Amino acid sequence: MTLSLQQIIGESGISFGTSGARGLVSDFSDDVVASFAQSFLLGMQREFQVSRVAIGIDNRPSSPAMAAACSGAAQALGIAVDYYGVLPTPALAYQAMQDGVPAIMVTGSHIPFDRNGLKFYRPTGEITKADEQAIVSTQAALTPYSSALPAVNPLGAENYIQRYREVFAPGIMQGLHIGLYEHSSAGRDLYANLFRSLGAEVTSLERTDTFVPIDTEAVAEVDVQKGRQWSKAYGFDAIFSTDGDGDRPLIADENGEWLRGDIVGLLCARQLGIRALAVPVSCNTAIEKCGAFDEVARTRIGSPYVIAALEALAPNHASIAGFEANGGFLLGSDVQLNGKPLKALPTRDALLPGIALIAAAADLKLSAQVAALPARFTASDRIQNIATNTSKAFIAEVTQDPAVLLDLLALGPKTVAALNTTDGLRISFTDGEIIHLRPSGNAPELRCYAEADDQATAIQRVKQVLDALKLKLA
Repeated sequence: MTLSLQQIIGESGISFGTSGARGLVSDFSDDVVASFAQSFLLGMQREFQVSRVAIGIDNRPSSPAMAAACSGAAQALGIAVDYYGVLPTPALAYQAMQDGVPAIMVTGSHIPFDRNGLKFYRPTGEITKADEQAIVSTQAALTPYSSALPAVNPLGAENYIQRYREVFAPGIMQGLHIGLYEHSSAGRDLYANLFRSLGAEVTSLERTDTFVPIDTEAVAEVDVQKGRQWSKAYGFDAIFSTDGDGDRPLIADENGEWLRGDIVGLLCARQLGIRALAVPVSCNTAIEKCGAFDEVARTRIGSPYVIAALEALAPNHASIAGFEANGGFLLGSDVQLNGKPLKALPTRDALLPGIALIAAAADLKLSAQVAALPARFTASDRIQNIATNTSKAFIAEVTQDPAVLLDLLALGPKTVAALNTTDGLRISFTDGEIIHLRPSGNAPELRCYAEADDQATAIQRVKQVLDALKLKLA
């Protein structure tokens, strides 16, 4: 019996999260990968004249084989493949948008190496939630294919770097010493030369042949300590890194302290003169309190929701952008930098905020840039290996009765000011503190975000919540 693409995908255990299809490598068989690719491309053929597809990968050991299945599946449909090899996701998206072709990025982003994923791009940018539903619902049969990869085309990476060389002055980072935490980032072969071409001294740090799952929303304690030690040893003005596929920045100030992603996004948007923002509900309220933007739209967590909000903002504002709590920056409109146009790139990007913040450090240290913002501080972390259904059930219980959480945490007298169920449960208290619980859309994890008037309290609240939930939900 011949299975449909819908059946193959449905039986795989692979599902769409906040950004792409994610799952265990063991579940991504060649047929499952090929089914996702063919279902996506058949959908694109119904809307566009599709003769080519762009494919790229991250540095996970499982990514080349998955890319080969995607490539073979595309060729079986008569679609030529432009294979760009290892490069950042935003680089692939940018190249595909300039060429007007769809794209498939093989990456699991920040999740562990035993998992992987697929991100899909229309010729005009990221797919929508409706596109995701169409991919998992295609009734056609899998067209027979042979896994194969063409030679790597270097233009995707080259054009991505040239995008920024054209708008930032060659000496804009003159006098700055930057640490480049390379680990297994998909963009690690690109960043050093770019920063040097902008005038910086660059020291490469800790390149590894094994995949490192950097989560920019929950920086591991070992990386916290590394940042401080590197800064002390080298006297850096900043440290730059990204997650595995280069769409989320990880930036440390001159003291080696890693900046929160939403603070990175806020500072970048101000540097660019953006007038309106779309950000997830989990982002720091300093965004509104700083008074730099004409409008701020709050969304569910995930770039498709941010992009939908950008489209709604576009008719009323000259320049728009979005970012997420992980720091991924989405440029929603063309902007002028140094009298030159920078084209829109409405998908998460790590490099633009990296350049914008580090270049500004030539005049004002990164720690001072942060200190000048309204005093609102956030923290976040996660419980891993907790079933999504378990997380959802607890959040539903607390939504009905927030006192359940207050009793569990033993926080003492605290009054709830507002509940926000845009994505998970976000509880605002009358003393200004915020606690936000949300099941991850990409992995069996429960995330906790907290916001307070000082960093120590925000960190303490996250620890209190997660310690209590580990005991209750284990």
